[in-house]
Amino acid sequence: MAVQKSRKSRSKRNMRRANDSVASATLATDSTTGEIHLRHHVTASGMYRGKQVIAQAEEVEEE
Repeated sequence: MAVQKSRKSRSKRNMRRANDSVASATLATDSTTGEIHLRHHVTASGMYRGKQVIAQAEEVEEE
């Protein structure tokens, strides 16, 4: 098992940890509906890159 020869300073430790932060998700806006969604994902209304790729189910009215 590897054992370090000398202790890492606070500065070196923190410089290493600087890249460990979690980045926020990249969002995109659909060109036709203006809906905000995750990049490379279908919107909630079934649109992807300006085209309808998933048909929406019609709502049935109860009488």
